[in-house]
Amino acid sequence: MLQRLSIEWMKLKHYRTFWILSLLYMVSIFGANYIVFRVQQAIYEEKQSKGMAELVLGTPPFAFPNVWHTTTYISSFLLFLPGLLMIISVTNEYSYRTHRQNIIDGWNRREFITMKIVLAAIGALISTVFVALTALLFGFVQGEPFTTEKGIFIFYFFIQALSYSLVALLFAILFKRGGLAIGIFFLYALVLENLIAGLMNRFLDYSGRYLPLESTDNLIPFPLLENVQRKIIKAPNITALLIVSLVYLVLYYFFINRKFETDDL
Repeated sequence: MLQRLSIEWMKLKHYRTFWILSLLYMVSIFGANYIVFRVQQAIYEEKQSKGMAELVLGTPPFAFPNVWHTTTYISSFLLFLPGLLMIISVTNEYSYRTHRQNIIDGWNRREFITMKIVLAAIGALISTVFVALTALLFGFVQGEPFTTEKGIFIFYFFIQALSYSLVALLFAILFKRGGLAIGIFFLYALVLENLIAGLMNRFLDYSGRYLPLESTDNLIPFPLLENVQRKIIKAPNITALLIVSLVYLVLYYFFINRKFETDDL
C-alpha cells in the first residue's frame, strides 16, 4: 500500500497544476471565511454599540461553538476545487497512458483504482483538517471559550468532501476526457441536481434532499437562518441524511471499481 501511494505521490509532486489548485483551494477557504468574518464583525459591532447585538444576532457565528458550523458551511462551497483536481489527475492518466504503464508494471486494475479512491479519501481528510484549523483560528480570535459543541459539523464536512471527490472520480472514469468530465461534473453539481432536487422537494415531499450531493449538502444547513428554516420547511432527519450519504459512498466505490475493471484500457 505505501509503495503504491509513493508512486501516486511521484506523479503529483512535480505536477504544477496540482500545487496551484491546492494552494488556491487553501487560500480560498481562509479568504472566504475571513470575508464573512469581517462582515459579521462589522454588523455585530454596530448592533453592539446600540445595545442590540445579543438580542438581534445572538452568539456571533464565528464564536465557539457556532464557528464549527459557520466555517464548514462556507468552506463547503469550495469543494468543487478538489473535485476539479481529482478529475484532472485521473484524466491525465488516460491522456498520457500512465494507467496502462502501471498495469504493465505489475499493478492489477483493482490496485490502481483503489489508489485513486485512497487519494480521494486523503484529500478529503486534508481538506477537513484545514477547515478545522481555520475554525479554531477564527474561534479563538473571536474570544469565546473553546468548546467542541457542534464539532460534529467537522465530521459532516469530511463526508461531504469525500462525496464530492468520489463523484468527480466517477465522472473522470466514465468520460476519460478532462474537459468533458469537468463540464459534466459542474453541470450536474451546480445545475442538474439542484433542478431535480427543487422539483422533487416541491412535488414529492422534500425527497430531493436525499439525492447524492444534496444529501451531504443538507448535513450542513445555512447556519444563521437554521432555526427559521426549520420552522418554514420540513426539517430533514439528520440521521437519515447521514445514512443515505454513507450508502452513496459505498455505491460510488462499487461503481468506480466496476467501471474501471470492465473498461478497455
